[in-house]
Amino acid sequence: MPFLVEALISLMLLTGGVFVFIGSLGMAHLRDFFMRLHGPTKASTLGIGCMLIASMGYFWSMDGHIDIQELLITLFLFITAPVSAHLLAKSGLHLRVRHVQKTGGVPFELRDEEVGKKPVPHPDKGHG
Repeated sequence: MPFLVEALISLMLLTGGVFVFIGSLGMAHLRDFFMRLHGPTKASTLGIGCMLIASMGYFWSMDGHIDIQELLITLFLFITAPVSAHLLAKSGLHLRVRHVQKTGGVPFELRDEEVGKKPVPHPDKGHG
């Protein structure tokens, strides 16, 4: 394997590891649901993406062809992670999950009919 390819793959792996580490620190140390949601979705998406691209580069340099599975995993990750984070944030706003004042703001994107009065009871627990 050429030195330049090996250095590029190593750089991508280190960059991915740093992003994943920062994302896990954000999830562990941030104060509320909305802040904790931000760390893993942004940093870990970039971290896993860098690692998958490094893996594609390694196997391409060793085998001579690109493995489509890693490319599909990367694309699927880049598409689904922001969508799932958005849906979790909307659910948190709808259920009026408590947040610290530092999170700030009133959600302008929600209309009055979209905000729940209280969380919906669990269907197995009955009404009483």
